[in-house]
Amino acid sequence: MATMTATPTTESPNTEPDAHRDYWKSVLRHDVPASIVVFLVALPLSLGIAVASDAPIMAGLIAAVVGGIVAGALGGSPLLASGPAAGLTVVVAELVAQFGWKLTTAITVCAGILQILFGLSRIARAALAISPIVVHAMLAGIGLTIALQQVHVLLGGASKSTAWQNIADLPAQILSAKPATVIVGGIVIATMLIWKRVPGVLARIPGPLVAIVLATAASLVLPLDVARIALNGSILDAIALPAMPDGQWLAFATGVLTVALIASVESLLSAVAVDKMHTGRRSDLNRELVGQGAANTLSGLLGGLPVTGVIVRSATNVASGARSRASTILHGIWLLLFSVFLVGVVEQIPMSALAGLLIVIGIQLVKLGHIRMAHRTGDLVVYVVTVASVVFLNLLEGVAIGLVVAIVLVLWRAVRVSIHSEPVGADSRHWRVTIDGTCTFLSSPRLTRVLRAVPPGADVDVELTVDFLDHAAYEVIEEWASQQRATGGTVVIDKIGLSAMAAAAAAPPRRRAFAAVARGLAPWGATQQRRDQDDDALRPVLDGIEHYHRRHAPLLRTHWQHDPDTGRGPHALFLTCVDSGVVPNLITSSGPGDLVTIRNLGNLLPRGETDPSIEAALAMALEDQALTSVVVCGHSGCAAMRALLDERNVPTAVNSWLVHAEPSWRSFRDGHPVAKAAAEAGFDRQDQLAMVNVAQQIHTLRQHPLVGPAYAEGRLEIVGLFFDIASGQVLRVTTTGFADLRTG
Repeated sequence: MATMTATPTTESPNTEPDAHRDYWKSVLRHDVPASIVVFLVALPLSLGIAVASDAPIMAGLIAAVVGGIVAGALGGSPLLASGPAAGLTVVVAELVAQFGWKLTTAITVCAGILQILFGLSRIARAALAISPIVVHAMLAGIGLTIALQQVHVLLGGASKSTAWQNIADLPAQILSAKPATVIVGGIVIATMLIWKRVPGVLARIPGPLVAIVLATAASLVLPLDVARIALNGSILDAIALPAMPDGQWLAFATGVLTVALIASVESLLSAVAVDKMHTGRRSDLNRELVGQGAANTLSGLLGGLPVTGVIVRSATNVASGARSRASTILHGIWLLLFSVFLVGVVEQIPMSALAGLLIVIGIQLVKLGHIRMAHRTGDLVVYVVTVASVVFLNLLEGVAIGLVVAIVLVLWRAVRVSIHSEPVGADSRHWRVTIDGTCTFLSSPRLTRVLRAVPPGADVDVELTVDFLDHAAYEVIEEWASQQRATGGTVVIDKIGLSAMAAAAAAPPRRRAFAAVARGLAPWGATQQRRDQDDDALRPVLDGIEHYHRRHAPLLRTHWQHDPDTGRGPHALFLTCVDSGVVPNLITSSGPGDLVTIRNLGNLLPRGETDPSIEAALAMALEDQALTSVVVCGHSGCAAMRALLDERNVPTAVNSWLVHAEPSWRSFRDGHPVAKAAAEAGFDRQDQLAMVNVAQQIHTLRQHPLVGPAYAEGRLEIVGLFFDIASGQVLRVTTTGFADLRTG
């Protein structure tokens, strides 16, 4: 058995000078290098997004500087890098076309103020109620719109105002393409696609930067006549105050709300995504909205684009080793210095190079993983409708239509019920009807049709697994049951779900969270009220027995009287752990007389005199000819497996018992195939060891002097199970792996 020792840590006194010194060391070692990498990624992206938004080029740099410094300093997500984002390009382009640039900056200012109010009112998490599928589809629609626009620029033309026009004019644009612009844009696209596969140190250089540098160098070296970025001075010269509208206040307010909502949702989703990339402090989403709002307010006042948290820069920030918000602030400072002192460099960049960059960025917003997830979860129609609406209508209408479709789909799923009927056994005398889901008057036609398919006079078991049952559905079931009994049949209604039949006729329908307790599926704590300290400590047990006498004893009594021979002689011997979360009869849906249960710490099988009680139980069970299987069942979070991994705080008695688990530990340590399979499935080391332990007990049982001969002769099966308590899932474990036992 392995013995693990703790590594002592020595901490210096927590004085203020030491804390400051350690902080600045961390900044110099981790945050400064990361900020340079993020700056190199942000520079070309900010220029490209400004072009795609039909905004002044410098507006992208202003937003990048303000986003990095202000949002980085005030936001609640330290490693979230902010700046102009592709998700708002279509919206900004529409606002510029409708209001002009100065009014658009005023919309940005007002949207920032609204974001600050959102943050102060502490409703940040409410913004996450928007379906992720709609958000993913929105980004995909934006990406396709950007690609459709910029492909015209790459071919030497100008983008059109609508997606329809961009698609309709594309054939003519292809025929009149300018080779020089296509070559420059093609260099950018090819470089960005190839750079992902570059190995070694070169891969650390941002692909967008390499692509723009190569394309610009090629346009200067080769005799290529291409249009280049035109700037009028430095970033300081581009600063301009916004102007307020003298009319169209409703349209202006709609624009403010649109920018505020989209910027907020994109920033919050990015913050949540970044939290999953590192192990540091989690984001304060309300503070993040305040920081984003402050950045948008200042960016609009200075003549910049709207600002959001940007997942591309943020992922780069985390991957580059950033430890604090100093990295995001510094990347904004580097952008400011570049925009002031190196304007001439920017003016050498060809417009078609930025077009190629934006085409790749736009296509990358359409993620195959999101499409597969939408298909897997049944939300593909929401995704497709949202994408099409965003591309061919506009962003606001597209998102609204997507949300409506998502809500309709949720309602349809909520009222859907699964109803099936089938004969049981060889004869048609015994039938089973299953009703699963939400059973309302909307289900009455189908419910009636399925119930009428059951032959008159048949004996029917109705499994009613519903969480909502209204009076209309109740009447359909009751009338059919009465007719079935009148023709000589029997109807037994097994109320498994959260809604009781009798309640449907006695009160308005509602979901009953604890109705399943009648089936004995919940622990004492879920059914009994908190009691005073002076109450009887035995009360939960006594209350449970009273509940049994009221609800279960009559059912069992009827069952035994109906067929007294059923269940005599156990069918399986069940070896499992003493953990109270493992309930063998519950996870096997078995009843009295079905299982012989042996429980010990870690579901171990010691031999002979070590534990004669287990040998006696095996011998007694094997004498019964009805026994057909021996089951070994481990479980997640097993304390015995945790003790095997770390003995430091294990009681002596437990340590003595776990000697019997040494073969399991050795197999786990040596790379047992079950452990490898469990690791690939995402189980932690403790659960991997628990699965290996089950496989080891299977091996031990096959060699056991009592069990082995029956197994060799084929009279007895040996089965391994693993119960994942948190998910309620039962897996079958073999000596080489495991399998899912769920059928649907």
